[in-house]
Amino acid sequence: MSAIAKSVLLAASAAMLLSLSACAPEVGSDKWCANLKEKPKGDWTANEAADYAKHCIFK
Repeated sequence: MSAIAKSVLLAASAAMLLSLSACAPEVGSDKWCANLKEKPKGDWTANEAADYAKHCIFK
């Protein structure tokens, strides 16, 4: 694989990673609370449950 191809692949990977991370709402925001409320409780992680209690229930 040439150096140019590696550079293009690296740039495309970085752009994809940035685009995915920008889609998630900030923890504790109203949108985040609403999204988590719709998610089945069995699929929540321990961190999500703790953050939900802290930011959405005990404001």
